[in-house]
Amino acid sequence: MSGYMGVHVSDQWLQSQFTQVELHNLKSKFMALKNQNGKVILGDLPPLMVKLKAFNPMFNEEEITGILNESHSDDLSNEIDFEGFLKQVYLNLQGLATAKSGASKQSSSFLKAMTTTLLHTINESEKASYVAHINSYLGDDPFLKQFLPIDPATNDLFNLVKDGVLLCKLINVAVPGTIDERAINTKRVLNPWERNENHSLCLNSAIAIGCTVVNIGTQDLVEGRPHLLLGLISQIIKIQLLADLSLKKTPQLVELVDDNNDVEELMGLAPEKVLLKWINFHLKKAGYEKPVSNFSSDVKDGKAYAYLLNVLAPEHCNPSTLDTKDPKERAELVLDHAERMGCKRYLKPDDIVQGLPNLNLAFLAQIFHQRNGLTTDSKKISFAEMMTDDVQTSREERCFRLWINSLGIVTYVNNVFEDVRNGWVLLEVLDKVSPGSVNWKQASKPPIKMPFRKVENCNQVIRIGRQLKFSLVNVAGNDIVQENKKLILAFLWQLMRYNMLQLLKNLRSHSQGKNITDADILKWANYKIKQRGRTSKIEHFKDKNLSSGIFFLELLSAVEPRVVNWNLVTKGESDEEKRLNATYIISVARKLGCSIFLLPEDIMEVNHKMILTLAASIMYWSLQKEMEDGESSLSPSNGTCTATLDASPTPSISGEDEISSLGGEVSNLNIDGAVFDTTVSSQLENEESLVVQ
Repeated sequence: MSGYMGVHVSDQWLQSQFTQVELHNLKSKFMALKNQNGKVILGDLPPLMVKLKAFNPMFNEEEITGILNESHSDDLSNEIDFEGFLKQVYLNLQGLATAKSGASKQSSSFLKAMTTTLLHTINESEKASYVAHINSYLGDDPFLKQFLPIDPATNDLFNLVKDGVLLCKLINVAVPGTIDERAINTKRVLNPWERNENHSLCLNSAIAIGCTVVNIGTQDLVEGRPHLLLGLISQIIKIQLLADLSLKKTPQLVELVDDNNDVEELMGLAPEKVLLKWINFHLKKAGYEKPVSNFSSDVKDGKAYAYLLNVLAPEHCNPSTLDTKDPKERAELVLDHAERMGCKRYLKPDDIVQGLPNLNLAFLAQIFHQRNGLTTDSKKISFAEMMTDDVQTSREERCFRLWINSLGIVTYVNNVFEDVRNGWVLLEVLDKVSPGSVNWKQASKPPIKMPFRKVENCNQVIRIGRQLKFSLVNVAGNDIVQENKKLILAFLWQLMRYNMLQLLKNLRSHSQGKNITDADILKWANYKIKQRGRTSKIEHFKDKNLSSGIFFLELLSAVEPRVVNWNLVTKGESDEEKRLNATYIISVARKLGCSIFLLPEDIMEVNHKMILTLAASIMYWSLQKEMEDGESSLSPSNGTCTATLDASPTPSISGEDEISSLGGEVSNLNIDGAVFDTTVSSQLENEESLVVQ
């Protein structure tokens, strides 16, 4: 297997300033500038730099040329290598951009979990809390118990995660069943391929549970970068702790609202917002007049905690908690109260007093999980259960939500149906998958108070959809505003397909402009399996034989023979055998580097949409691998028809979103195996039309 080993920079300090994804994206851009002599000169750089959002709109091309002239004695004809480009040009411009904006380096984050590349600050309290959590939940794991407990005073955590096993296990603690642990490589000493597979499995599974891993690559995990690792671990633990903060999991939350409209609003809130709504609900009953709007300054004096715990567990009430004038002493009493309720102690009094938001959020989530104090009124609970979607709709909503969040757009989606109603999220997605298609001057950014502005946004969404040849007969922007779920799901499905079409088309730059269709994917899959001497074959993506999982296991084995352990594969005859195969397929695909969002049920029930995304994802990975290996291969059409692929594709530098800047966005294609968008926009054979009459 051609494992991704990362971009190596000889200067260790310089290497430490970038994640592997950033290095790879910058190197791809840099290599595209080489002239016929295989050289890059300084004068070639301004058109590239101005396209990077890290410097646009800070500098225009003329200003960048002037800066380079000033720093290189007005001679831009000199050759420059990649390391010189990073140190003398990129970091220099980055420093000037930071100074020009008056912002600190910390304001330019590469990960939406408060981690940065240039600021490697580690909060020891958070690290100790996460270590305690890991020790508690994974201490009895058959494989990890030989390494646990971890001492929070050391760097053992960062060394232990380097083989990927701990992070995979932690993801399964957060969302049980996400990873088939049979797919994890758990030998005591792993070779580079096996280690890379574990990290690919970890990152793609993290995306599949809702983590934001923009600009983190497998090599960053191999190197054990503390700031990136703590950011990822923080997200995983947060997802675990906030899992119950939804109407689906906790129907009693309906008590927090008064009418039907408020219930719909509650369903669209982020779990953190629901948690704040919950604490304020109880504080109001307790007579505490100051509302809590954050997890730092509003709770650091400990008073809100004291009132909350007195309402939830009056039997453990200590009058001294509110009487004391010392915040640290009050924090200690609050933690004692919570511990008597059954909450595990993961933070110290100083963590409350300092107002550390991540730890205070985790503490409140623990309290909620232990005792939420909400009603068990059967009528209200029944109403809440009626408001939740049916299984299929809920499953599709989950898929689209995770896909949107994997794109690296600014807005984080918590509930697709609620969050797309103002049109802004859809415009962000459209601009990501079809750069330049959105007229931002005609768009209104949230919060949007005037309803007609929402309609205007959604009308632009529909117009762009029609330009992209989506099937949108009799569909108007108001249908999105009014939360027509069927139409929203249909639109998003076409958008996912369009995105994959563009990615596959980019990989086939010498295929004479022929688009990929579902028939191409089908022929490619059948051909790959036949090539390996296997007998499985399907006629279409609705073939019921797919439910056994054997076809996809043979396909995965065909594109990478060593990735499937056939001793773990069942015949796929009973429902239990089918489930075992389906969970294994998903984990093996993610282990290769496919970012997929389907569930085992989608394979077992042969959900043709999700089946298509899986096949397209594997095809995408395989074609890309062949390009990197310098091979040429595509499925034959009518016997023997192939398309030649570039051994070293030349990335375009004309679109600023094709390979995103380092300002917080990321391309849909990350070669390190961390992120692959896995949908295709070809029409399924015999698929029912999405036209709404």
